Amino acid sequence: MNENKKRTPKQIAALVCVAILVCMYIITLVVACLDFPNSGRQFAACLLATIGLPILLWIYMWLYSKIKENSNDKSAEE
Repeated sequence: MNENKKRTPKQIAALVCVAILVCMYIITLVVACLDFPNSGRQFAACLLATIGLPILLWIYMWLYSKIKENSNDKSAEE
């Protein structure tokens, strides 16, 4: 395997998103096992974030590519 291979910004963002989700699941499990108050709300937030975080990440990456594309077009025109 090639150790010198650099990661793309998309790969880094995806790994950060996965790490956040895993940490959130671990915290939710601990809260549920220790029977903290509002553990149901914590679980609901975890479910919402499971769907929302990847969608937000995709939207941010899409917007970034559009902004970068527009700035490249403007600099090429000059």
